[in-house]
Amino acid sequence: MATRWGLCGAGKISHDFSVAMKTLPPGDHQIAVIASRSIDRAKDFARKHGIPKAYGSYEELANDPEIDIVYLGVLHTEHWRVGMLFLKAGKNVLCEKPFAMNSREVKDLVATAKKNNVFLMEAIWSRCFPVYAEVRRLLAEEAVGDVKLVKGYFGSPQLDIPRSVQKELGGGALLDIGVYCLQFVLMVFNGERPESIQATGVLLDSGVDESVAVTIKFSRKRMALCAFSIAARLPNDAVIAGTKGSIKVLDPMHCPTKLVVNDKETEYPLPEPCLPLNFTNSTGLRYEAAEVRQCLLKGLKESPRMPLADSVLLTEIMDEIRKQVGVVFSLDSQ
Repeated sequence: MATRWGLCGAGKISHDFSVAMKTLPPGDHQIAVIASRSIDRAKDFARKHGIPKAYGSYEELANDPEIDIVYLGVLHTEHWRVGMLFLKAGKNVLCEKPFAMNSREVKDLVATAKKNNVFLMEAIWSRCFPVYAEVRRLLAEEAVGDVKLVKGYFGSPQLDIPRSVQKELGGGALLDIGVYCLQFVLMVFNGERPESIQATGVLLDSGVDESVAVTIKFSRKRMALCAFSIAARLPNDAVIAGTKGSIKVLDPMHCPTKLVVNDKETEYPLPEPCLPLNFTNSTGLRYEAAEVRQCLLKGLKESPRMPLADSVLLTEIMDEIRKQVGVVFSLDSQ
């Protein structure tokens, strides 16, 4: 049986997700429904992507008994509210990153998923890429000795994009792209809680972070350096430096196709899209869809690639960075 997906949100990321799905075997995956708050948008989306059903509300999707999993592609300020709707309705959920606006919201989503015995995963699609799988394999066999330093940079000029700069839309570099650098660090250090975090940054007039630099210290004299910006392009790569060599994930580190291990480069090509994409390498969303299907077939309630504990810790680290840099959202006090 194919895994039957319901898409929530008819925006840019849902478009790319639908295009990526067409690179997977149709016997494994079917997008059965698209739900938007606008029935016209939902119908347009359904026509464009060949989806049989369109809903003009999220509630209709939550009440559809024929859906195996909901892909939550709405704005992240809405993740907690809309995510709770689906989890309480007993739906499995793949929720776009960032999981929610703060760790209180994330813990609430996780607790609700556990209470309702459903699958929940934060869509850190990076974790499902073949390059990341190879990085984990190399670390497990200590290919570069003891890891001493991890570096992750991500900068993308997007000051002209409202959701990147407006506070009420959950803007800022950290929640949108910094999350990718931080999740990479946590993957390398196996979800270990850091000993200390030091962050500094500059804010836009709107009160969200434009550029941030973070130094993180872990046990056994290990460190991580991250820098991210929505004002300028950065190298957008990630490096793991060990006592016996280095691993470099080449740009774009969040959806990579190239890996360099001790100066030897390997390429992991992506399939071509059938329609133009909104974001870089988006056919790679196929990997997280395939991961979700495998988890559901095994009866798992979370993915070993991106465990819920990693998502909670990731958000706690982001809360601390925001506190140090001085970014406060209205949802923090609710």
